Amino acid sequence: MCTSVSLYSNDSSEIQKFLDDYFETPIKIDKKLKWEKSYENPIEIADIIGVFIDNNDKYKLNMWISLDKGYYIYVTNNNANNLIKYLFERYPY
Repeated sequence: MCTSVSLYSNDSSEIQKFLDDYFETPIKIDKKLKWEKSYENPIEIADIIGVFIDNNDKYKLNMWISLDKGYYIYVTNNNANNLIKYLFERYPY
């Protein structure tokens, strides 16, 4: 499975702040302007998409998701709900 979430920012502290809040614990990241995580269960990315959209006014971040190798989807306010619905339709188990 090639499901992944990527975060990008021009501010070197934004990804760190977002991840610390999301995981509710300090997270050590090596790259300050990019973070990527792969998931075995694609449904797991629904949570981080929801948190990202609910808090996008607090952080200067961009999020991209990949459900299939080589294809990336830019996550926005306009498509986040449909992406989450699609995840549960495509991966119902």
